[in-house]
Amino acid sequence: MKKIIVASKNPIKIQSALQGFEEMFPNQKFQAEGISVPSGVSDQPIGQEETFTGALNRAQNAKNERPEADFWVGIEGGNLKFESEMEVMAWIVVLDKNRMGKARTAGFYLPPKIVDLVNQGYELGDADDIVFGVDNSKQNMGSAGLLTQGVMNRIRFYVPAVILALIPFKQEKLYPG
Repeated sequence: MKKIIVASKNPIKIQSALQGFEEMFPNQKFQAEGISVPSGVSDQPIGQEETFTGALNRAQNAKNERPEADFWVGIEGGNLKFESEMEVMAWIVVLDKNRMGKARTAGFYLPPKIVDLVNQGYELGDADDIVFGVDNSKQNMGSAGLLTQGVMNRIRFYVPAVILALIPFKQEKLYPG
């Protein structure tokens, strides 16, 4: 059984990482555990660079804290600003002892009310909770689920990027460590 340490206690991120590994490596057994480590970036990262840095820092910090594992996964959600609009996306970084895999999720645009709250300094999950009148949406369906009324939840949003981040581990000859 291979051990995955996910750099978050968020059950959605832990399940997304585990599901991505299980789909990419169906003949292997995995166990995923979440730990809380710092991202080294703001609570609501803005831009590709800050969001990627947060995912990388999380994965590296998890590796430093739990070096006995086989894989370490950092998932960092962020926003990209385009004039008055804002796109939501996330970076996934997967590390093993020798290599790194990385991929970005698809993105979608937020409604103006939520953009306004994020621009005022709210974290996206908190802004979603205010607009939709819910509690702790970031550990449930998140923005994607709220805006699509459950058609696209956070797990469905993250898993394809986890799978793509695992390409270097599936194609080890093409991605030497």
